[in-house]
Amino acid sequence: MTEDPTEAHMKNEEIRLDRREFSLAAALAVLSGVSITVSACGGGSSSPTTPTPTPAPTPTPSSGDKVGVIANNHGHSGAVITAARLASPDVVDLDITGTAGHTHHVMLSAAQVTQIAANTRVTQTSTTDDGHSHDVTFN
Repeated sequence: MTEDPTEAHMKNEEIRLDRREFSLAAALAVLSGVSITVSACGGGSSSPTTPTPTPAPTPTPSSGDKVGVIANNHGHSGAVITAARLASPDVVDLDITGTAGHTHHVMLSAAQVTQIAANTRVTQTSTTDDGHSHDVTFN
């Protein structure tokens, strides 16, 4: 049985793609198996791998409170030692989670709290979470 040349030509035209159609089909085929993952905070160093967003506002301190500056901040807040804690130094555990989506704590010894109360510059590294930590500096 011989095939009608017109039918054969129509079959060939049905599978022909111009360059634009081919490129689109190829791109869709390549992208069909791709998934994109975005994670917060990033890598294994203390420096962020993406631009640092505007940090969450630090709570307004009361008179006599000391506010720490959080390095490489991306939403953390809460590095505040109240005047009452400064007046009777003891070990301080500050939760600086803020809006970052993961937790860090800054542990200060009684001696460090005494230094901060005396306006001495003190820098303490936070706990590590999500593969990184932050330095927090008072004064």
